[in-house]
Amino acid sequence: MSVIVIQFMTLDGIVSDPDGSGGTPTGGWAFRHGPETVAGDKFRLGSRLDEGVLLLGRTTWELFARLWPGRDDPFAARMNAVPKLVATRTLADVSAWGNSKVVDGDLVDAVRQERRDVIVTGSLSVVHRLMADDLVDEYRLLTFPTILRTGARLFPAEGPPAYLRCRSAEQAGAAVLARYERA
Repeated sequence: MSVIVIQFMTLDGIVSDPDGSGGTPTGGWAFRHGPETVAGDKFRLGSRLDEGVLLLGRTTWELFARLWPGRDDPFAARMNAVPKLVATRTLADVSAWGNSKVVDGDLVDAVRQERRDVIVTGSLSVVHRLMADDLVDEYRLLTFPTILRTGARLFPAEGPPAYLRCRSAEQAGAAVLARYERA
């Protein structure tokens, strides 16, 4: 079992509001580069989606639950079929998106007990919690040629150091997909 974090990110490390749904002044920065840069399996998850589980925070789950069920392309079929765990203290009903289940109990314990690969997308508070407990095995970062200078960062200044090694880097439309794993 591996914990894989996938994120859209700017050159200066900002991950907040890539699609503009948060209503921030700089929101939508990832989608300014065209749909081909963000569509489909840009994070090269492949069979990990078929065999793993998505872990989402409430806000990301609510956004995805509005977007994915109405799509019918091959990648959407995978996203809709994958089991989903929702880390939330406020939602009880997650039936709006098939195969979703609220995390029962402590998030870190739930991840440690999981036997499938855990793929975390967006959900910055969830990612930071897993990082604090040293549970992230791999980062797949789609980095866009954008500098915002403001917003939430994947790796905040007050966080612990992380020593990683680059597994691969490749151009993906206007962005670069880089894969990093524990060193």
